[in-house]
Amino acid sequence: MKDTMAASSDRIMLGPLVAAIDQGTSSTRFLVFNAKTSELLSHHQVEIKQSFPKEGWVEEDPKEILCSVYECMERTCEKMTQLNIDISNIKAIGVTNQRETTLIWDKLTGEPLYNAIVWLDLRTQSTVERLISKTPGRNKNHLKHKTGLPISTYFSAVKLRWLLDNVPEVREAVQSNRAMFGTVDSWLIWSLTGGKSGGVHCTDVTNASRTMLFNIHTMDWDPELCQYFDIPMEILPKVRSSSEIYGLMKSGSLTGVPISGCLGDQSAALVGQMCFQDGQAKNTYGTGCFLLRNTGLKPVMSDHGLLTTVAYKLGRDKPACYALEGSVAIAGAVVQWLKDNLGIVQSSTEIENLAATVGTSYGCYFVPAFSGLYAPYWEPSARGIICGLTQFTNKNHLAFAALEAVCFQTREILDAMNQDSGIPLTQLQVDGGMTSNRLLMQLQADILCIPVVKPSMPETTALGAAMAAGAAEGVSVWSLRPEDLSAVTSEKFEPQINPEESEFRYARWKKAVQKAMNWETTEPITNGNGETSIFSSVPMGFYILGSMFMLIGAKYITGQRP
Repeated sequence: MKDTMAASSDRIMLGPLVAAIDQGTSSTRFLVFNAKTSELLSHHQVEIKQSFPKEGWVEEDPKEILCSVYECMERTCEKMTQLNIDISNIKAIGVTNQRETTLIWDKLTGEPLYNAIVWLDLRTQSTVERLISKTPGRNKNHLKHKTGLPISTYFSAVKLRWLLDNVPEVREAVQSNRAMFGTVDSWLIWSLTGGKSGGVHCTDVTNASRTMLFNIHTMDWDPELCQYFDIPMEILPKVRSSSEIYGLMKSGSLTGVPISGCLGDQSAALVGQMCFQDGQAKNTYGTGCFLLRNTGLKPVMSDHGLLTTVAYKLGRDKPACYALEGSVAIAGAVVQWLKDNLGIVQSSTEIENLAATVGTSYGCYFVPAFSGLYAPYWEPSARGIICGLTQFTNKNHLAFAALEAVCFQTREILDAMNQDSGIPLTQLQVDGGMTSNRLLMQLQADILCIPVVKPSMPETTALGAAMAAGAAEGVSVWSLRPEDLSAVTSEKFEPQINPEESEFRYARWKKAVQKAMNWETTEPITNGNGETSIFSSVPMGFYILGSMFMLIGAKYITGQRP
């Protein structure tokens, strides 16, 4: 009984707490941290449904996203009350989110005007090809000097352009000055701070830098970029720093608590991994895979297919820091595909056991280019390919090849990063859901030929958002001074194979990637209903037309009339 009382009083004396909303592609979580020790005290998670209305389309329901946030907050508060932790000690909330995913809603009704178009979505490929065809020399890097980004289906501006071109409700709302655009952070902050009754319409510099409408040098929306995509600037949110009070919670158990931190998920992980020094880097393994390297106060333009992005701006009066980023579209999503589409595994955790039973892919290589290839290729025409199959290949080898694919893609972006910076990384800090797969972490060390370092507390993305929120002016319960940051315990995976074997496997992977290239080669042609025509592929068009002529010719020769 005395022990219980002691534990109870320890809990009561925790001091200031900071919470984080972590809204990802596949789930929403709410987590609460101790601002003095960085200890994770409680959390709750809710899965998010994705819909695939057509091939290449990926959507989510904005209202479901918002409801999941409220559910996670309330369930976490209940858990904390059961632990005898006073939720009134939560002094601030940070937001971190899947980036680029595009929403547009009616500011008078608060209703979404369309589903959220997810960052992975490929419906804008024809829009991208049309835009690139208008640039001098058909250069996909035409806007890179301002945005740090290539013209790609990945970023928000082309998704917003598609909504304006194809959804009458969106066009009408824009014309009548009722439309608001935002990435997921904007939708959540606006909704949580009052929505149609005075909600704050804002975003932070890290999310804004992923839209292709934001100038990473002036740190604001760029009129010329908006004109290029023909986007009305009045629908854009106000750009704020990553650490300041945006507004107060207007409902639920945490009413009155300030929302004071906002970072795109990959920037949040960089902060959570304490990568505050020029040259420090981290790799996050989630739905996709994202390697970010802090480049300090100056944006560094890549010559090797990487993105230049805003890393963070931790205060209104603080300078912005930049990062080089290598983005891989499909990492954890390949495991989900093996589970949902092929039924090879029943749960994501099974893949490690399957792969471990063989310990090799037996020459099988899997390039999961389901959404084209991102860094360093930026090739939207690529498609997924599995090659090197023999009669001996089984599902265990395929599971191993899927894990290897994540590691090979990371190797490609790490090589590009080392070439751009001129200073090779000597170890890789990692985080994200897939890092619980120990086989994957060992494979990664083997394929990179450098140690992989995994923190014992894997929730670094949420931690980064909490740190930004707790450090905000007017909250100031979390110190970001180097001497005050908590030491992070970690586990290190050392390479266990010789470099020659690693290089051989990597060379085979590169060969497989070339086989996946240029699969979809032409701009889709649509009929009056917006459906893709069978003639959207030139070779297929010639094939079908040729077949028709041969059939007519054969009938003519045999005396039949067409």
